[in-house]
Amino acid sequence: MSLNRILTVSGLFALMLFAGDPVWAAGAIEGEVTKQPVNLSAISMFVVFVCITLGITYWAARRTKSAKDFYTAGGGITGFQNGLAIAGDYMSAATLLGLSGLVFAKGYDGFVYSIGFLVGWPIILFMMAERLRNLGKFTFADICSFRLQQTPIRSLAASGALSVVVLYLIAQMVGAGKLIQLLFGLDYAYAVVLVGIMMMVYVTFGGMIATTWVQIIKACLLLFGGTFMVIMALSQFGFNFEALATKATEVHKSGISLMAPGGLLADPVSAISLGLALMFGTAGLPHILMRFFTVTDAKEARKSVFYATGFIGYFFMVVCTMGLCAIVIVGTDSSFYDAAGKLLGGGNMAAMHLAKAVGGDLFFGFISAVAFATILAVVSGLALAGASAISHDLYASVFKKGKATEQQEIRVSRIATICLGLLAIVLGIAFEKQNIAFMVGLAFGIAGSANFPVLILSMYWKGLTTRGAFIGGFIGLLTALALVILSPTIWVSIFGFEEAIFPYKHPALFSMTTAFLAIYVFSKLDNSEQARKEAELFDSQSVRSQTGVGAEGASAH
Repeated sequence: MSLNRILTVSGLFALMLFAGDPVWAAGAIEGEVTKQPVNLSAISMFVVFVCITLGITYWAARRTKSAKDFYTAGGGITGFQNGLAIAGDYMSAATLLGLSGLVFAKGYDGFVYSIGFLVGWPIILFMMAERLRNLGKFTFADICSFRLQQTPIRSLAASGALSVVVLYLIAQMVGAGKLIQLLFGLDYAYAVVLVGIMMMVYVTFGGMIATTWVQIIKACLLLFGGTFMVIMALSQFGFNFEALATKATEVHKSGISLMAPGGLLADPVSAISLGLALMFGTAGLPHILMRFFTVTDAKEARKSVFYATGFIGYFFMVVCTMGLCAIVIVGTDSSFYDAAGKLLGGGNMAAMHLAKAVGGDLFFGFISAVAFATILAVVSGLALAGASAISHDLYASVFKKGKATEQQEIRVSRIATICLGLLAIVLGIAFEKQNIAFMVGLAFGIAGSANFPVLILSMYWKGLTTRGAFIGGFIGLLTALALVILSPTIWVSIFGFEEAIFPYKHPALFSMTTAFLAIYVFSKLDNSEQARKEAELFDSQSVRSQTGVGAEGASAH
């Protein structure tokens, strides 16, 4: 049995970023980091984690015999396991460092921001989980192309998936390098190369089975570490949350305003646009959608979202409490600040300093190892999603027209994994000194503006045609890309222009609307015979999506 990871986004791979918008860079390691002394306890614990996961990879490699095993762990994962793996991707290092750092700096606004990640899950639970499992096989393109033409739709889906994967991989690799300098005291390049190699090993040999169990182990470690940290911190306030909140408002520079909303995104357009990106972008992330093909049936798919939502909600509460505790415990301890009065390592290191304050050097080493292990688990899921798009959607379905053998498909997927790993290493090193904060926003924009509209309409709208999905999907993708480039994040911060052409930092409100409108208009204008046939196939698709008749079953092992 195995479990995969999902994304996540989870939380947001913003951890990997080190400058830019305070929202998308919520997990960023800020600016130039100073290499710390070598942390032997953290390195030792991380080596133990790697050895255990390599053993799991060896075990998984012996069980991976078919394409179904490689892509979806044979479809035999339970709802609880899958829920834990899904949560594992969401409970990322970005969540641990970024959201706690946001609460440390902004108070209540950080808590409100965390809700954005959570509210997308009811949409997936009630509208998508069951249909994804009943209609899909290996990738979300299987659902989009169920009654539409294979070549254009899979080409579109693969373009959207690979765009998201590459953007996230760059962000993860940069984050890994910065994080290992701060927490382990090792060089940037070592971290990037290590993450790339381990990612290739996990996915190439172990496939979804290894990726799943790496994510489960990481999730358990993160849940344990976060819970222990909060218990130790709250014990200093007699486990009285009111006492904690009162003390936090007394010592924070914002005073009582710390507990009031509105300081992070005062502009309603930006707030709505960001909310749409967090909610619907999550439902369009390829590595998240891929998770629903690993369970045995639609019932387990629903259960997995239920469990994941519980784990995610609990951990977000833990992280927000962590940020509040750090305001008092870390914020009043001068040893965690430099001569200029700035927090060592930047605001997003608040959780790590709290770990050291309440648990000593040994616990700090444990949390450091878990934070870095989180990156390994996330990039493995991303690599598998990207390799699946290349091997299953492009190679097997578009180039080979469905005539590729399973062994050929798996071989291409493994080659694609190695290529993605090498690309991630090269780009991670190349982007070391660059401002890449925009990449997270762009990834969510593409997921919400290209992948999600086509996916949700293919499941619910009879009038969707291949022409409408293909043209509208690409319009959504290009609109998201163009608006991010023209926004203050790139046009002003990177290109150096005085004023941005597009005034908002988050394009989802505009790019999603454009995508849905374009899909609708071009589908309505399509009066071809092919469009008529596609509409006739909707009823049979609807029956299968709701009953599971004809759906993929689990492999027998």
